[in-house]
Amino acid sequence: MKKILVTGGLGQIGSHITELLLARGDKVLVIDNLETGRIEHLTDHENLEVVIDSIANREKLSNLMEDFSPEIVVHTAASYKDPNNWYGDALTNCVGGANLVDLSKKYNVERFIYFQTALCYGLKPTQQPIQLDYPRDPSESSYAISKTTCEFYLELSGLDYVTFRLANVIGPRNVAGPLPIFFQRLKDGKKCFVTESRRDFVFVKDLANVALKACDGAGKGAYHFSSGKDVAIKDLYDEVVKAMGLNHYPEVEIKKLGPDDVFSILLDPKRTFEDFGNIKFTDLSTTVSEAIDYFKQHGTLGEYTHLKIDKK
Repeated sequence: MKKILVTGGLGQIGSHITELLLARGDKVLVIDNLETGRIEHLTDHENLEVVIDSIANREKLSNLMEDFSPEIVVHTAASYKDPNNWYGDALTNCVGGANLVDLSKKYNVERFIYFQTALCYGLKPTQQPIQLDYPRDPSESSYAISKTTCEFYLELSGLDYVTFRLANVIGPRNVAGPLPIFFQRLKDGKKCFVTESRRDFVFVKDLANVALKACDGAGKGAYHFSSGKDVAIKDLYDEVVKAMGLNHYPEVEIKKLGPDDVFSILLDPKRTFEDFGNIKFTDLSTTVSEAIDYFKQHGTLGEYTHLKIDKK
């Protein structure tokens, strides 16, 4: 049995990882500020403690880590709801992240697992698929700037760590991006739009399974969590329509890319496959279907995106 601290453990990624850790007998401490997480994402468990607070609260975080003595930190917490909320992004992603890295050193954490955005490479990468040594340039997004700052702190720390730079993670408990937006607008009978962009959509449960391998010592340093294949946003929309069983719905509008959007950010997963084994990626239809089942039962939290878009 390991003792593991999961930040953002009531969010999409954190809650799925926590469930797998508890199922195999680990003891888990979750800290979440409920900005995008939900209490109902985790059920009571004898090996689970949930604390509602922010990782930016250094005194609270320090006391929790001193008392719990985690062997592993799984850092999924992130601020991303509002692309103009630079303070919120900096507070959680930079200050909170720096707190967590520094206190992990202080309390002798054995391994640190971090989750990073592919936007660390900027909005117009010239390499496709992007290699791990491609220069990071997050300057055009508050979310990317703040997440990459924490990644730099982690690299500087001397801790044993794994960073997953992520493709678009979707599935149940997904609260941001096109999937919940499509569902909510179609449910309300509103017209949707898609851009001409393409994305690599990966299933959150597939990521959680790989994160567990990292907790057990697999990997070292930075990795891309990506299937290596992208699809049109319109294909995602069509899968949502199919999963909702809609026969009559407003025709989708296709728009050109916005000023802070990018046609495609496709990540090369070669090193991930080498160090974590052959990853079986869930198909898009199943991924969307499970997400829609969740939305039908629990609803969506809102139409969040780190991009500046017109939400008419």
